[in-house]
Amino acid sequence: MSGVKKSTSAKIRLRGLLNQPDNRTCADCGAPDPKWASANIGVFLCLKCCGVHRSLGTHISKVLSVALDEWSDEEIDAMIEVGGNSSANSIYEAYIPEGYTKPGPNASNDERRKFIKSKYELQEFLKASLRITSGKDSSSSSSQSNISGKILDTILTNSTQKEGMVEFIGLLKVKVVKGTNLAVRDMMTSDPYVVLTLGKQTVQSTVISSNLNPVWNEELMLSVPSNYGPVKLDIFRFRLAWLGVDWVLVFQVLGCSNSFYQVYDHDTFSADDIMGEAEIDIQPLITSATSYGNPEMFGNMQIGKWLKSHDNALMEDSIVNIIDGKVKQDVPLKLQNVECGELYLELEWLPLDQ
Repeated sequence: MSGVKKSTSAKIRLRGLLNQPDNRTCADCGAPDPKWASANIGVFLCLKCCGVHRSLGTHISKVLSVALDEWSDEEIDAMIEVGGNSSANSIYEAYIPEGYTKPGPNASNDERRKFIKSKYELQEFLKASLRITSGKDSSSSSSQSNISGKILDTILTNSTQKEGMVEFIGLLKVKVVKGTNLAVRDMMTSDPYVVLTLGKQTVQSTVISSNLNPVWNEELMLSVPSNYGPVKLDIFRFRLAWLGVDWVLVFQVLGCSNSFYQVYDHDTFSADDIMGEAEIDIQPLITSATSYGNPEMFGNMQIGKWLKSHDNALMEDSIVNIIDGKVKQDVPLKLQNVECGELYLELEWLPLDQ
């Protein structure tokens, strides 16, 4: 009898995860109402994409039916640890090339196969330092373990190695939404990109060519240390160095404990020009999230606010909300130390205990 109760409890937990808004469509093609999942990657899939995942082998993707297969507690815990399709895609699709189009629900099998193999097996859209190789010949259960969880662990481990013995309390997901009326840095336009810095971590968005009103809708991830505090900035201008093969960025950013961002103009033949900057106070987000605990226990509601003042770059008060079980904050910013420009961000707090 206890076995039946355990199985029922597992199904309820899995169904609750599937009912999250981001899990109601296939992680790979966007088809509605997925009925399958990759237990070790942590994504929900449609039937067509499920078939491609099966062809990769269980060392890459262990496919299970949400309704028909028996799930272990460990497999469900692994799915919950990843956080759903959006969180997994923010890792596996972080570096999709500009102009690349994901397959849609009506894509051919060849299009799906090419994309899914590139995404998970070759990990072409993943940051190179986070790539994990799965041994096909391994017979141990570790070959089917939580791959996405390992990658998240790698993000935190790499950050710890850079910072020293630092305790991290969570992850900050920053969605760079769009910029408007950015400053001209070339003849009539600019090639902007955004740089985010937290402590000694630095992440960068893609470059949008020749656009003063760029739309990124790109998610970047940063680890947040327990001692996040007042922002301290030492910013050095990005420069390009010729290495005989290609142009590469050479830079150094030091000494910041809250988030700071800058917008640059990407110039192939000279140093990248600054197009504005601003500081992001993440304390209202984290304090509000900590006060309420598990956001999945609450309905959609406002839980905090970062107030506009002459000391910050906000264009209006920035509200912290619980939306569909996640703590999020829209941040509209007026770029500083530049003649014009606005940037719109969306923050999401991911505590380590979730």
